[in-house]
Amino acid sequence: MYQEPETYDDYEIDCGCRIEFANKGSALRASSTSNPRNLPCPTCGEPDRLTPADVRCGYQCDDCADRAEGGGY
Repeated sequence: MYQEPETYDDYEIDCGCRIEFANKGSALRASSTSNPRNLPCPTCGEPDRLTPADVRCGYQCDDCADRAEGGGY
């Protein structure tokens, strides 16, 4: 039976694996030893902005995403 997540940080994907987000309001995945934040952002090129899981999802860093959405300067 499907149960709604209690917080924004507790979503599950189809395989039942828990996804932990880096920060509230961020789509980026939390870093860990198996998913380190060691890859550059494809938009700004800043190093150590994304995890391998973020790259697989086609994400950019939060700063670039905020600028693209009109929320950052």
